Amino acid sequence: MKNLAKEYRLPETTTQEALEESWSTVINFGNKVLLAGYYYNGRNTNSYFAAVYEHTNDDLSIEGEIKLAAISEEFFEDNGHALAWAMNH
Repeated sequence: MKNLAKEYRLPETTTQEALEESWSTVINFGNKVLLAGYYYNGRNTNSYFAAVYEHTNDDLSIEGEIKLAAISEEFFEDNGHALAWAMNH
């Protein structure tokens, strides 16, 4: 997971607010924050990935600390499919 985080330039610990400054698709989902990002993988299609962050404490605001919990190893055709993967992880 660390290699993918580095490749996609994802911080391991951050806040939702900071993610929203860099990524266009960031949503709350219970006690998790889901991210769908675009990554050019040498092809013009299937270039979206998903990441899941979890809150590290009871502060569920956009300023609460979150930690990277999962990153998809596969690419998706759009950000909606990437978010669907994230909802299940």
